[in-house]
Amino acid sequence: MAISKNVKDYHERMFPGYESKLLSTDPEFIELFDNFAFDEVVNQDDLDDHTRFIAILATLLGCQGIDEFKTMLIASYNFGVTPIEMKEIAYQAVAYLGIGRVYPFLHAINEFCEKQGIALPLEGQSTTNTENRLEKGSQAQVDIFGENMREFYKSGPEESRHINRWLADNCFGDYYTRGGLDYKQRELITFCFLAAQGGCEPQLTSHAAANMRIGNDKAFLIKIISQCLPFIGYPRSLNALRCVNDASQQ
Repeated sequence: MAISKNVKDYHERMFPGYESKLLSTDPEFIELFDNFAFDEVVNQDDLDDHTRFIAILATLLGCQGIDEFKTMLIASYNFGVTPIEMKEIAYQAVAYLGIGRVYPFLHAINEFCEKQGIALPLEGQSTTNTENRLEKGSQAQVDIFGENMREFYKSGPEESRHINRWLADNCFGDYYTRGGLDYKQRELITFCFLAAQGGCEPQLTSHAAANMRIGNDKAFLIKIISQCLPFIGYPRSLNALRCVNDASQQ
């Protein structure tokens, strides 16, 4: 087996002038992986590279692939993913992964920006404040999930109702309302966070349905799963596919 011309061309677009050290130490593996991930997979469908790499970054956050994340920041930038988009992916990940898992990724993005000569901090993207974050977050839930979410933050047992409120004012009010990514992109990255970390199938099914409701249809989500499969493997990819199939039948 030899590395295909398609792989060499795609690799040059991702990392101009760079040759992986693994090509010398693990040539058989690189042939297997690169021919699959960067030829067979990327040519499976018509997903654009910008969307592909937004999904890959979110997936690597979800599975905690920090070293590969650092590498893919370079490729993502070369395919048009902006520093603001990179930051927004990481910021929103805190709501789904927790700061304990996102912290090193924030530093990785900052280090990448510094190496690229990009001034920090980046332009602010917040559109809410302490007075309106609950209202705006609740409206975002309605926009994405439907009218059944209106005033959802008031529901549930009294001892845990505060968590539903936090979902509205923090998860959606603080993050989903920010600039840099639109609702379709934000639901896409949430889908990737959940699929990649595993063990979140109920939430993944719910967000698969939300994706489809706002325009990321079943065919699109299957494209996303397909493009991210080399980075998270078959078990979690197949779980995600099952969740998409379940959501499509709701």
